[in-house]
Amino acid sequence: MRSAEHANKHCRGNPGACTACSVLHVGIDDTDSRERGMCTTYLAYRIITELEQQGLAELLDYPWLIRLNPNIPAKTRGNGAVALHLRCKSNINKIKEIIIDKIEQLAVLEDEQTHPGVVFLEGNIPRELHEFYWKAVREVVSIEDAIRLCEQLGIEYYCWKLGRGIIGALAAVGAVLDDWTYELLVYRALKDGKRPRRISPLSVYRMDAATFPQTFDNIDYEHGTVLIAPRGPDPVLCGIRGEEPEVLQQAFALLEFHEPVEGWIIFRTNQATDHHLVRKQIKDVRQYDNVILVGRVASWPRVLPGGHVLFELEDGTGKIACIAYRETGKKFRKIVQALGPGDIVEVYGSVASYPGTVNLEKLKVLRLAKIYKEQNPRCPKCGARMHSLGKNKGFKCRNCGYTAKLEKERIELQREIAEGFYDVAPDARRHISKPVLRFGREKWLEHRRSTCSS
Repeated sequence: MRSAEHANKHCRGNPGACTACSVLHVGIDDTDSRERGMCTTYLAYRIITELEQQGLAELLDYPWLIRLNPNIPAKTRGNGAVALHLRCKSNINKIKEIIIDKIEQLAVLEDEQTHPGVVFLEGNIPRELHEFYWKAVREVVSIEDAIRLCEQLGIEYYCWKLGRGIIGALAAVGAVLDDWTYELLVYRALKDGKRPRRISPLSVYRMDAATFPQTFDNIDYEHGTVLIAPRGPDPVLCGIRGEEPEVLQQAFALLEFHEPVEGWIIFRTNQATDHHLVRKQIKDVRQYDNVILVGRVASWPRVLPGGHVLFELEDGTGKIACIAYRETGKKFRKIVQALGPGDIVEVYGSVASYPGTVNLEKLKVLRLAKIYKEQNPRCPKCGARMHSLGKNKGFKCRNCGYTAKLEKERIELQREIAEGFYDVAPDARRHISKPVLRFGREKWLEHRRSTCSS
C-alpha cells in the first residue's frame, strides 16, 4: 500500500503541474475515530480556511459531504467523505502539501480503525468516477477497486496505514448530485471535543418552528430529543440540514450557544436523497443491498422480543422478512403492526446483518386488502348472538332456545391505517435516507418544473 511519503513517486500523469487558475478536485475520507473524535468535515473546514487565508485557492462550489453505503461493516464513523472543488491560484504542489500536512496533523492516526486516504484530480471528472460513486453508495467496494481505478485514470492518491479512506475520497470526487440538500456545520475548538455541548434546547425548538420544512430533522418530537447536536467526542457543535443555504443561515442565527464557536461552513450533500436505494425483485436481493421492493404482505405482523415488528413480503419471485426495529419509533411500529395479509406495499430499507431481512427505513401502503372476520350469526327470532353446537351441527340461541343450521356472518373489518407514506422517527433515520417530507421537493424535479414552465 502506498504511503504519503511515496505516492508522488508512483503516480501517473503530471500531478505537480503549475497552471494558472487550474481546477483541482480533492477527496478525503477516514480521518476520524469513534472513540477519540475528530471529523473529516472539520479537517476540510481547516483546509479551506488556510487555502483562502493564504490566497492559494478558492472553492468552485460548496464543499461536498458525501455519504456512502450505510451497510458496509468497515464504514467510517459517519460513513461520509468530503470533496473540495478548487480553482487554484498558486502552485498546485503547494496546495497539495498543505492538504497532506493538515491530514497528518489532524487525522487520528493512532486509532487502529482510522485509515485515511486522499485523492487529487486535475481538470474534468471522468465518467468512470461517476460510475464509481454509484457503486460505492450502493454496493461493496474494495480498496483494490479504488486503487485500480486511480491507476487506470492517472489519479494521484495518498494512503495512510491500510488506506481504506481512498474509497470514500474517490467516490466523493465522482459524486453525482442530481438531487442534494445542504448542511450547515458549526464547530468548536478541537480541544473542547470531549465536553458536553452547550446549546439552548429552547432555541432549537424555536428555530425548527420558524424554518421547518425548509430545514428538517432538527428535533425528534416522538422521543423529545434534539437532533442537531451529535453525541460523539468531536469538534462538531451542531449541524442544521435543509433545502437552501440561505435558510440554513437564518436557522443558525436563531440558535443560542453557551460555549465558544470556532466557525461554521455549509456543505452540499447527498443526505436525505435515497441515493443508496435500488429497485429490485426479492430474488435479486443480496447482503449489504439497499432496496426498494414492491410486494404483497404474506403474513400477519408479529412483535418480537424487544418490541421489534416483523412481517413477510412476497412478490412472485420470492419471499423476504421485513423488520421495524424498536428504534424506528412507536408510531412507525404501530403502522407496521396494522398491516395485514394481502396488503400491497412498497418497502424501503437495507439488508445488513441478515441476508434475508430488510431493515425498514420507510413504507408506502399502495393498496389495502379487505380483511374479514367471521362470527356466529344472530338469532332470527330474538336477535341475540347464537353459539355453536359443534362442527356442522348448527347454532343455538341461549336466550330463546332457537336452534338452526345457519352460516357464520362475514364482516369486513375497518382498517387502522390508510394508503400512503409512513416514515421512521427522525432519530432512527440514516443520513442518506430521504424523509417522506422531501418527496416532491427533489432538485431534479424542481429543475424539470422550471424547464417546463419556461
